[in-house]
Amino acid sequence: MESAGDTNKETLFSYEDNDDTRYSRASHVTKVSMLLNFLLTAFKFAAGILGNSSAMIADAAHSLSDFITDIAVIVGLKIAKKPRDSTHNYGHGKIETLAAAFIGLVLIAAAFGIFWGGLQKVITFYQGESLPEPSKIALAAAAISIVLKEWLYRYTIECGRELKSDAVIANAWDHRSDALSSVGTMLGIGGAIFLGGKWVVLDPLAAIVLSFFIFKVAFDVSYKNLNELLEASLDSETYRNIERVLDSTEGVLGFHELKTRKIGNAMAADVHIEVDRDLNIVDAHEISTQIENRLKEVCGNNGHFSIHVEPCPDSKYYDKNTSRTNNRTRL
Repeated sequence: MESAGDTNKETLFSYEDNDDTRYSRASHVTKVSMLLNFLLTAFKFAAGILGNSSAMIADAAHSLSDFITDIAVIVGLKIAKKPRDSTHNYGHGKIETLAAAFIGLVLIAAAFGIFWGGLQKVITFYQGESLPEPSKIALAAAAISIVLKEWLYRYTIECGRELKSDAVIANAWDHRSDALSSVGTMLGIGGAIFLGGKWVVLDPLAAIVLSFFIFKVAFDVSYKNLNELLEASLDSETYRNIERVLDSTEGVLGFHELKTRKIGNAMAADVHIEVDRDLNIVDAHEISTQIENRLKEVCGNNGHFSIHVEPCPDSKYYDKNTSRTNNRTRL
């Protein structure tokens, strides 16, 4: 199975349609998700209560957290599509990252709640108190949830990757974690129903096991997006691609102070390049323009690139082979 951390490189490149189209498509898939999550939440709570299943009630709470994060994604995407202004010169793309980080934190809270609820049931059981045996309506609800949430995951992840949206991709992983939790719920409820007796404890035990799966996904999503909010550098492969562009551009004798980061679904890079000190300003500017255009081919048209041109300290003895080994610093 893929991990949430695998989405890093997939979300680095810009979506080529305009922001309104991007928001419209992302909003549509999230609204579909929101509707299904609302219906699943109500159905699971009813099935958990009527079917005497703590695992199903915990699963319903997870679906409720999905519904809440759907709202957060829609709000985040709506703000993120706003154009840059005098107070936000790089646009509002960080809101999308913030929404994705929020989803991860909500998932962590949901995982802890599911773990604590299941643990209390297990402790109660081993203290001698009986647990009600879950009924088949809870088992049916788990099976339906697995099918719907796995479909929703595939639908959302495909859209999120196409739109290069961290928030939509994070929401897709939220759906996958719900599908996984429903698998565990179904196994726990099924074991409690068909084995009976002391095996009714499988129901709350399933809830505890599921909480660890949910926590793992939540941690991956939170770490990635909180790291971006802290201005983390781009992944090493993308960084090397930027270096290759700088190394292979005619007229660039060296470069240093290369810094990269992500702003929403856009990439940003700042770099100092060294050129022949005898070049006139027009030729030097042409080199920086060429670099910017080549970086857009690699990183997307909505990237933010700042290229500072400096005269080479000694163009007679300073060549590109030296610059590659001695003049490059990654911060």
